[in-house]
Amino acid sequence: MRHALPVRRENTDGPADPELSADGILQAGHFAEYLSLEHIDAIYSSPMRRAVQTAEPLAARKGLGITVVPGVAEWDQNSTEYIPVEELKAANDPRWREMIDGGWTSDEMPEEFHERVITSVEAIIKDNPGGKVVVTCHGGVINEYLAHVLGLAGNQFFYPNYTSIHRVAASSKGHRSILSVNESGHLRGTGLPVGLFHG
Repeated sequence: MRHALPVRRENTDGPADPELSADGILQAGHFAEYLSLEHIDAIYSSPMRRAVQTAEPLAARKGLGITVVPGVAEWDQNSTEYIPVEELKAANDPRWREMIDGGWTSDEMPEEFHERVITSVEAIIKDNPGGKVVVTCHGGVINEYLAHVLGLAGNQFFYPNYTSIHRVAASSKGHRSILSVNESGHLRGTGLPVGLFHG
């Protein structure tokens, strides 16, 4: 799943790594309530604050710990700024156009990002045979893994909503099936921001 809405943070001394906004905290609560009726064996998270904080309400409801996996951190994890893409689009910021045109502003090569994401998600699958797990991470990570499953050449092909769920069934023989994409009905009617194309 993708993290909830974080605060805007720019020009920091070191990685921005923002925490959740007030709306993001509410989004994470709705997500936790939505999934609380499902059986969950384990919860994993990116080490970035917005992902860990998104996982915390669900972990508390289920009485589970959160296992941090560095390999599912976002591609821009070392950036000194974080601006929600909705704000970039609304301001017609040149960085929005760069993103649309496939720009890559990371100290990590796309191939390196691809390798660490796929390796990390597959390791989680291997460690949980027959289990149902939640991984709180980021839009880029979700795109990368789903594109891998679909065999797409373009690895960043859609925009995941905040706290959206993307369900993948994984068989012990290596088959991967996508069951849902951008599942965010838990935010419907809340008045909270959902993402780039809904609100």
